[in-house]
Amino acid sequence: MSVLTKPGTRLRSTACTTEVIVVAGAADADLRCGGASMTDAKADQPPHGAPAAPFDGGTQIGKRYVHEGTGLEVLCVRAGAGSLAVGAEPLVLKSAKPLPASD
Repeated sequence: MSVLTKPGTRLRSTACTTEVIVVAGAADADLRCGGASMTDAKADQPPHGAPAAPFDGGTQIGKRYVHEGTGLEVLCVRAGAGSLAVGAEPLVLKSAKPLPASD
């Protein structure tokens, strides 16, 4: 099931407490958390079930996750037990840019 991944969209997991905001990426994507499709954060649908293996690695609040193939980037605003993926391809934690050396 594809969800709108327009920048600014807030999404919630249906398998755990994870919530994200889309930072980059303007196409529909099968964004999942814990192996289950994510839904609009405004939807009145509480999480049900539990994250399925191998998508049970968890998310960290304040961290950005990216999918190289689609350019999708999300910011985690509420941590949870499920890990993020587009379909079966996991999103990876975005590394910080190195600061320039000071003289």
